[in-house]
Amino acid sequence: MAKLIDTDILISGGGVAGLTAAVGFGRAGFSVICVDPMPPVTERDAEGSDLRTTAFLQPSRDFLDRIGLWDRLADHATPLQVMRIVDAGGETPEPRAVHDFNAADISDLPFGWNLPNWLLRREMLAALDGLPNVRFRPGTATAGLLTRETEARVTLSDGARVRARLVIGADGRASPVREAVGIGVKTTRYGQKALAFAVTHPIPHENVSTEIHRSGGPFTLVPLPDYEGLPSSAIVWMERGPEVTRLAALDVTAFEAEMSERSCHLFGPLTLVSRRTVWPIISQVAERMEAERTALIAEAAHVMPPIGAQGLNMSLADLRVLLELIEAAPGDPGARDLLRKYNRIRHAEVLARVTGVDALNRASMVEAQGLRDLRMQALNTFYSVAPVRRVLMRAGLGARG
Repeated sequence: MAKLIDTDILISGGGVAGLTAAVGFGRAGFSVICVDPMPPVTERDAEGSDLRTTAFLQPSRDFLDRIGLWDRLADHATPLQVMRIVDAGGETPEPRAVHDFNAADISDLPFGWNLPNWLLRREMLAALDGLPNVRFRPGTATAGLLTRETEARVTLSDGARVRARLVIGADGRASPVREAVGIGVKTTRYGQKALAFAVTHPIPHENVSTEIHRSGGPFTLVPLPDYEGLPSSAIVWMERGPEVTRLAALDVTAFEAEMSERSCHLFGPLTLVSRRTVWPIISQVAERMEAERTALIAEAAHVMPPIGAQGLNMSLADLRVLLELIEAAPGDPGARDLLRKYNRIRHAEVLARVTGVDALNRASMVEAQGLRDLRMQALNTFYSVAPVRRVLMRAGLGARG
């Protein structure tokens, strides 16, 4: 029988959230083992690279700074000063309402800072190299989990056996950890998928994130650093599943023509400069975010459509709350009362945000002209009342109240 390995915390999942957790708890002085079944892809053009980007909103940037990660990321980040909402829901795909939500109305800082997901993995792995109390085991999955009142026993896919005081499930929407501890989920399917890719364009983005609404879902351009001397953006194009399948199969020339039309030509002709990847769109919420010796974070606990940069920022809010609770009572990071408090703090907030993003996504999908007109009227009303506009912007950053 394999020797039992002792650790304070085992993190199941080596995506951006799991690696951030490994850095955070490692820097806090805990012994950590982080496992993931897939070796991380840390080059932009490598097969399997995650071409999506993450906009770290102000609270997330502050958390990354606190755990010593922001210094590694800042030079690669593109600030997002303005969130532009464009309604193109008329008879033809042309802008008929454009509203800029400017961070200067509520803050001296940008809304957030955008970084490619593949680069985040690269920099986070580099940060782990400097933490001798953290072991990252790529290519290794969580194969079994048994919990007791005082400890968790984890069996890994390579046969290793780990005894941990806390197991953190950061292992995605089909989380093996969540399954093992019997936590159910509520899943909503929209019949949508998203295309993620990068483009260049002749008209600069000027650090404006642009979300264009017509039907099927938003078409969002998020600023990136210049690529090969040209302005560049990451695009997430949400559409109904059959339409995404059609778009993904187009040759490059035909695809560029369709995406330029869908962008309303706001940035000139768009040029594809990456592979196209396809992601299913769902909402999902776990019934709770804790069990005996177990905490769920990120997509193991909640999944939502990529609207308003809420997904990973909510994941980092999970992690921030969990780390703060454990640092305040470091004697036992998996204590029952501590994990129940974590669930009380986070679960209601998660449910509220997933519900809000669900409503926004349904509004973005409408096809009937009358409903699209109502959507534009609602946007115009919200934007025209300055106090409401500021409340919406603060709520988007994660503020309460």
